[in-house]
Amino acid sequence: MTPIVRLDAGNLLVRAEELAELLTDTVAGGASVGFLAPLDRAEALAWWKGRAAVVDAGGLAVWAATAGERLAGTVSLAFPDKPNSRHRAELVKLMVHRELRGRGLGSALLATAERAAAEAGITLLHLDTETGSPAEALYRTAGWTRAGVIPDYAATPAGALCPTTIFYKRVEPAGALP
Repeated sequence: MTPIVRLDAGNLLVRAEELAELLTDTVAGGASVGFLAPLDRAEALAWWKGRAAVVDAGGLAVWAATAGERLAGTVSLAFPDKPNSRHRAELVKLMVHRELRGRGLGSALLATAERAAAEAGITLLHLDTETGSPAEALYRTAGWTRAGVIPDYAATPAGALCPTTIFYKRVEPAGALP
């Protein structure tokens, strides 16, 4: 089993180079995670370093999975700051290094974020993903509900507009009876 640990702001900064390498690999592999190709390593590094303040403020939780000494994948939960939305969180930046895909790491990262959300009292998770992508199949398999598709929502790393599927999942609070 691959160890998955939550990163505080300091650990995120320590691992920022590895996180940047993972992000550039993900974008180079064609995944639509908010960046266009080719993604410059310095831009990826600056983006991750910018997340440290959000983690420190409690607006973002980041988990990292390792394979040996190498960072293999990551997932994050973004928490809203509005009083009427503190029961929900957005699942963001689920990424697994291309060389390590197909081994269940994406599912393990997803399950980790879902458990952490329940422990934090979150009862609703949501996300968006490129329609027809391998990630879409992962979310369906993990019991997420498709809310709908928005055409031309985001650009692929190559710059082409593509539809995005919105998913949600209800989470039972930790300690709740089944």
